[in-house]
Amino acid sequence: MQQIDWVVLIATLLFIVIYGSYKTRGSKNVKDFIKGGSESNWWTIGLSVMATQASAITFLSTPGQAFNDGMGFVQFYFGLPLAMVIICVVFIPIYHKLNVYTAYEFLEQRFDLKTRSLAAILFLIQRGLAAGITIFAPAIVLSAVLGWDLIPLNISIGLLVIIYTVSGGTKAVSVTQKQQMAIIFSGMFVAFYLILDYLPENISFTKALEIAGASGKMDVLDFSFDLNNRYTIWTGLLGGTFLMLSYFGTDQSQVQRYLSGKSVKESQLGLIFNGLLKIPMQFFILLVGVFVFVFYQFNTSPLNFNPKATEVVMQSQNKDAYADLQFQHEQIEGRKKVLLEQELSQENILQLKELNAQDLALKSKAKQLISSTDETLETNDKDYVFIHFILQNLPRGLIGLLLAVILSAAMSSTASELNALASTTTIDLYKRNQTQELAQGHYVKATKWFTFLWGVLAISVACVANLFDNLIQLVNIIGSIFYGNVLGIFLLAFFVKKVKGNAVFYAALITQVVIIGVWFANVLPYLWLNLLGCLLVMSLAVTIQYLNKKTD
Repeated sequence: MQQIDWVVLIATLLFIVIYGSYKTRGSKNVKDFIKGGSESNWWTIGLSVMATQASAITFLSTPGQAFNDGMGFVQFYFGLPLAMVIICVVFIPIYHKLNVYTAYEFLEQRFDLKTRSLAAILFLIQRGLAAGITIFAPAIVLSAVLGWDLIPLNISIGLLVIIYTVSGGTKAVSVTQKQQMAIIFSGMFVAFYLILDYLPENISFTKALEIAGASGKMDVLDFSFDLNNRYTIWTGLLGGTFLMLSYFGTDQSQVQRYLSGKSVKESQLGLIFNGLLKIPMQFFILLVGVFVFVFYQFNTSPLNFNPKATEVVMQSQNKDAYADLQFQHEQIEGRKKVLLEQELSQENILQLKELNAQDLALKSKAKQLISSTDETLETNDKDYVFIHFILQNLPRGLIGLLLAVILSAAMSSTASELNALASTTTIDLYKRNQTQELAQGHYVKATKWFTFLWGVLAISVACVANLFDNLIQLVNIIGSIFYGNVLGIFLLAFFVKKVKGNAVFYAALITQVVIIGVWFANVLPYLWLNLLGCLLVMSLAVTIQYLNKKTD
């Protein structure tokens, strides 16, 4: 990185922190701090909801996911529009009618305190872990690529978020997320334009799509019923719908975004806006990854994109074996480049697929060598693909902008999570268990302290976290283990009036144990855990209530 990149990066991040702190200073009551004074317009809500979901993981992992596996991951989001409609019709009117600060307050009114507390605690566990991952995600990649020390990087990202989130609460999160989304969209569009510009003159946009398609990267829809395939149209529409219902309907980090709306209509429009824009946005980010793949068909790429892993193995006794794999990889790249300069006939497409298969086999052998050299090294390099492209190919100044995109996304997501964690802790656990009513200012101070403490915990999780296949999958796996259960509790509250608190409470406890067991046993793809958890807690609660035949 050059001096101009540091200037752009630091200036962008400081602007967000100072702007957010200044615009939202002086919140003196709980409504202002937790619900942002209920003043948000629909487009502020929509961007805030989108920014909360679009963490740094989205912009690091999603292009790498497409680089390796193509566009199929977009099916994961196919259930989103349907989920948004259901939440707008069912969830939002109830939340606004009851004038709740958190989603879990409703559960006490419908069931009892222990059910409310259980749902809140399940949220705190999974979102507390996820907050650490959203800090860790950009830190681990930037640390490996730029040579920055990981622990100070985790602490720096976490502290920047804590400063303005503690200062301004929900309003600070919403205000800063608008700036962050502007930076994010600008950076991604610039990156996409430059990728197209860097392709050979005779490779048009259409030709690039043909090359990607010939390599299997443009297979968007998969109608198979193979449970071993994580991303199909069915997992997106069924598992994805339940995951999105859980996330946007019961996760306080999202519920808090639209509870800040001026009215029911503003909140509903904000979610519909998100539902309409989210799939095109994810499609575009995946397309960026696909075009990075096309770019590397004409330009030299490393055998493994994790520079730290390559450095370690090349200083070990396995260096000769790794160098031989690198040489074979370069030969295959040369043959692909010659092939792609010709017309893409059926015969050439088959040859291209064969060369890609050979290259994939070489990369698999490279990962085995890396692992045998040092088991602690991360062999999966999906999350390093896009950042490698940025650092090696973008002009000076734009590198700082794209790094600002990644860190802005990390800050926006983490801020929402810390804000929601603190609000839930204050309202559902601390305030609810107070024997006497205290002043509004006391609860504002308590929320600020809980924000700080959750921030410290998130930084701690980030400092001890480890990579898992692909970061964007890791966050979704954590959510899927808990979300289905919590969604089932809410659906029982909304639609099954005969079921009482005790039945729901014990059904939820049993369900959570079962879901964790199913995940460890690797019986189902993680998206299906959302559907299983939801159906299981509902059926168990109805059964327990029927067997008990007593009112709570």
